[in-house]
Amino acid sequence: MPVPPFVLALRERVGHDQLWLPGVTAVVLREDGPRPRLLLVRRSDTGAWTPVTGIVDPGEDPAVAAVREVLEEADVVATAQRLALVGVVGPVVYDNGDRSLYLDLTFRCRWVSGDPFPADGENTDAGWFDLDALPAMSGSMSARVAAALPARGEALFTA
Repeated sequence: MPVPPFVLALRERVGHDQLWLPGVTAVVLREDGPRPRLLLVRRSDTGAWTPVTGIVDPGEDPAVAAVREVLEEADVVATAQRLALVGVVGPVVYDNGDRSLYLDLTFRCRWVSGDPFPADGENTDAGWFDLDALPAMSGSMSARVAAALPARGEALFTA
């Protein structure tokens, strides 16, 4: 997975020490047909199917980051509709020894245009899935999807 330049700059200073980073998950729904469909990508590092995820750039609005990540990773234009879930992911230890914790902000997003494909090399596949036929996902990813499915509602907080 490509590492954002600001994280590389931090790593030059802190080495493998744990970083606290803001992250986003974009749960993109396409509701222009008889049944809503969910955008999922297959990660190139683990092979897991997930919603689009990414790191918020310094000074970037998290909702803007979610929409940017969807465009970069799946070539789909979306709009953020609401904050659905706030939680902590990690600690994560990468193969090179880097350690991170992520404050994940999960957004429900609405599809605007585009046919998904793995646009930036972070994923090997991308597509629309019927909500009744989703591939297996981790408990964390399933919880993010579930929190974002209602069109309205307060953000949930993991404990």
